[in-house]
Amino acid sequence: MTNQANRPAGAPRIKGWCPGAWRPMASGDGLLVRVRPPLGRLTRHQMLALCEAAETFGSGLIELTNRANLQLRGVSDASWPGLMTFLVEHGLVAADPQEERRLPLLLAPDWQPGDATHEVARRLEARLDALPALPAKMGVAIDAGAAPLLGEVSADFRIERSLEGGLEGGLPARASDALPAQSSGALLVRADGREKGTPVDSPAAAVELLIRLLHWFVDSGGIDAGRMRRHPAPLPPWAPATQRPAAAGCVPALGQHAWGRVLGLPFGRAPAATLRALIVSESVVAASASSDSVGAVRLTPWRRLLVEGFPVGASSPSGLLESESDPRLAMQACPGAPYCEQASVATLGLAQELAERLNGQAGSVHLSGCVKGCACQAPTDLCLTGREGRFDLIVGGRADGTPVATGLTESDVIALISRDREDERRGQGVARVFCHGRQK
Repeated sequence: MTNQANRPAGAPRIKGWCPGAWRPMASGDGLLVRVRPPLGRLTRHQMLALCEAAETFGSGLIELTNRANLQLRGVSDASWPGLMTFLVEHGLVAADPQEERRLPLLLAPDWQPGDATHEVARRLEARLDALPALPAKMGVAIDAGAAPLLGEVSADFRIERSLEGGLEGGLPARASDALPAQSSGALLVRADGREKGTPVDSPAAAVELLIRLLHWFVDSGGIDAGRMRRHPAPLPPWAPATQRPAAAGCVPALGQHAWGRVLGLPFGRAPAATLRALIVSESVVAASASSDSVGAVRLTPWRRLLVEGFPVGASSPSGLLESESDPRLAMQACPGAPYCEQASVATLGLAQELAERLNGQAGSVHLSGCVKGCACQAPTDLCLTGREGRFDLIVGGRADGTPVATGLTESDVIALISRDREDERRGQGVARVFCHGRQK
């Protein structure tokens, strides 16, 4: 764990935990209150209640996190108690604060009632009391469809589908219930950072093995590492990692979906009024009369929402992303100043400007208010990191990488981009201009 007392002057504080509802986090614009819907799904009425809560008790902004949670911004110390009463009354938060401290579960958004993903989640939720005390940022991805979707999303243990169809000498049968009929391979329990996982023969066996591995993580010193990927201990011999996960599937594309419509949130945020308009339109209200699921919202870790039963041909409110060609999809941006107290620069205005000017021609782009890089932990083609009120530029790296240019103002960044418009090769021209701009 980082010694915060000895951190360099000006370095951001690493808090080591994620905000919740019962444990909100202070930020530059007030308290950050995070809601973690069970199974990553909100009913239409719950979504409407969350929009009302954002406007009544906060700033009216709702953010979708990279762990598929929703968070409200701008909540004050005075309004927080009323907000919690409201959230509990509408089934958005458990009445017992200890429930929020349980291990977070992230489900692939394409789960269906009774399939392997849903069955594992249901069984694991019933066994959460059997888990040891774990580091605050640990989580489990349940991704047991034919083609895993969550391989690039942060998680410490993963329950996935195997590439192979057999068990290759894995664990013996530990439960009588077999895999659901759609299975193409065994289930795997895989530790993050490992290429292979341990095959099991049923959702019940997957849950039992996961619980056992979580206890092993603690007993083998994993608390000091904080996350499974950083834990150096070899896996125990009773959990042989022998099979690879199935080939990854595709993130649900924006637009009409078999279950409704997928819509994107620009930079992962939207006003509550926009999200309300999405599910109170005449077409959605009319369709909801024949099915309770119409207007329900499934959350994803990719800044996308899946609105169940959204009628074909119905219009969506302005302010949401509807096309895969939208350049904002290639941009990762944290809230920046003044929303985050650790950010030294504003990010969202510049992100919008760059999205329009680059039009997707620079590859992946990340704007971070500080070196923590909360919005994106992976390297990107271009990264702009805030430092002492200006920007550092990193090419092909993370927010904490070595910059090729420093001390850039917003105007510097925009001017350099504008000078480079004649070079349309993906990312090359932008990197070249920056490298010949204001040098480190």
